[in-house]
Amino acid sequence: MKVAIVKYNAGNIYSVVNSLRRLGVEPLLTDNAEQISSADRVLFPGQGEARVAMTYLKKHNLDAVIKNLKQPVLGICIGQQLLCRHSEENDTDCLGIFDVDVLKFRPERHEDKVPAMGWNDLYNFKSPLFRNIEKNDSYVYFVHSYYVPVCEYTIAEADYIQPYSAAINKGNFYATQFHPEKSGAVGAQIIKNFLEIDDK
Repeated sequence: MKVAIVKYNAGNIYSVVNSLRRLGVEPLLTDNAEQISSADRVLFPGQGEARVAMTYLKKHNLDAVIKNLKQPVLGICIGQQLLCRHSEENDTDCLGIFDVDVLKFRPERHEDKVPAMGWNDLYNFKSPLFRNIEKNDSYVYFVHSYYVPVCEYTIAEADYIQPYSAAINKGNFYATQFHPEKSGAVGAQIIKNFLEIDDK
């Protein structure tokens, strides 16, 4: 299986590379349109700032490449947010694959720290992406100041200040706000599930 990771100016990409290697997959880290488009699976991970990331994607025509992908795609963290319509982070228009806006956490109590950082459990999850994940053992790792509201695309929820979309899906596009590559055995199972999703 040919697995491509979209290379752009976002951090944390190499931890995704290593997580795939642990599953026996040698991914291709690339910003080449042909290599991305011809891959069997595409991962779109990263940590960073929405406007800076979108500027880079547009400059290198990766925005058009990503929007036209037909194989399974997995956005991770800012990758999930960039797949949405708009982000409150610097008032940024994003790729628009998911017709939903990304909002900023607004603390309601002193103990509500932003960014939300650490382990949190998933609930209301549904999708082949979560095959073999136990409902009482679904802790995954988050680092984020922005979130996707619960919406028609939600396939898993988490709760911090309010419920939000921990994962979303539309057609061949999947995305997680959490970092499966940093989420131990649960995260490894989610990545494995993504690689095994039937794209027919």
